[in-house]
Amino acid sequence: MATILITGSSDGIGRHTAEVLAADGHRVTLHARNDRRAEDAREAVPGAHGVIVGDLASLSQTRELAAQAVEAGPFDVVIHNAGVGGGQSAPQLTEDGLERIFQINTLAPYVLTALMPAPSRLIYLTSGLEADGRARLDDPQWQSRQWDGMQAYSDSKLYDVMLAFAVARLRPGTLSNAVDPGWIRTRLGGPGATDDLPEGAGTQVWLATSDEPAATVTGRYFKRRTALRANPQAYDEGLQDRLLALCADLTGVKLPE
Repeated sequence: MATILITGSSDGIGRHTAEVLAADGHRVTLHARNDRRAEDAREAVPGAHGVIVGDLASLSQTRELAAQAVEAGPFDVVIHNAGVGGGQSAPQLTEDGLERIFQINTLAPYVLTALMPAPSRLIYLTSGLEADGRARLDDPQWQSRQWDGMQAYSDSKLYDVMLAFAVARLRPGTLSNAVDPGWIRTRLGGPGATDDLPEGAGTQVWLATSDEPAATVTGRYFKRRTALRANPQAYDEGLQDRLLALCADLTGVKLPE
């Protein structure tokens, strides 16, 4: 049995991943943005061990969420599943004055990774759109560029792969990988998506629990249990280090090695 935390697990891919892992006998802790969604998560996954609550669009709540996770843990596996899409017609700033997509999709998993004890396995959900991402670390808040919501989303998903690879490099005791779940029919993916929830969750479940040689690797980018080449920028260690430094500067939290 593994102890597993899944962020963004009140619906969609995260919830289905939690359902599968709990049904397989693992001790699963859910995460929800607020109390109402936490209750939804409890009802949807009655086999879960518990739920921690915090809005990833708030740095203070993300820090508090990390404290809750430390108390609920330790965890063998953390799956950074939570994320938002890029359909906004204009940039939205959070209470911290940060661009919302970047904060939720990139800064939040960085902060949780930095403030929680290192698990045996870390899984960061990305998207196939990471291939279109551009590492514009000079302007992550879109202050000097014309806003493009889908580009902001693609960039954030590239940063997730970079984060997974950086952690793999800096923490050799942790298996850290990124997963493209595919275009899944969820609230985020929309009704026109091509794939069902089991396909979107299968690779995370496998990486979280399997002892197969193909699953016990680190610093890889997966889709459908197959290791693929990610955006070339993701392998640039200099860019990885710049991303970590940027995240540390914006959050006041440094990633311990």
